[in-house]
Amino acid sequence: MKNFEKSFFYNASPEIFKRARELRKILTGAEKALWDELKENKLDGLHFRRQHPISKFIVDFYCHQHALVIELDGGVHLKEDVAERDEGREYELRKLGIKILRFKNEEILSNIEPVLSRIKSYIRKINEK
Repeated sequence: MKNFEKSFFYNASPEIFKRARELRKILTGAEKALWDELKENKLDGLHFRRQHPISKFIVDFYCHQHALVIELDGGVHLKEDVAERDEGREYELRKLGIKILRFKNEEILSNIEPVLSRIKSYIRKINEK
């Protein structure tokens, strides 16, 4: 594997790649709605990937140019054990230099425009640094 590929996927295993391919086939309603707005560089020309392997994780959406992960949370993420796992996962991703934005599924499904604005604003803030 080339160095770029290693940094792009952070040494994700073949099993993680396989699982990511499977998850791309079964997007949730919120994932599909956001993907419709992100795919084909629609959001300010930014390239996002869906169900992207990073190390031992599969993130919902990833913009490599800005090392930005976007995660969508359904109701299951309110459970204590899932929330703790999310915190550990975020810690590991941040150690890799990756930034994370989280949104609730309801935010996407009820009114996606503020979500898109927040993503664009966050990217602008990153670019100013």
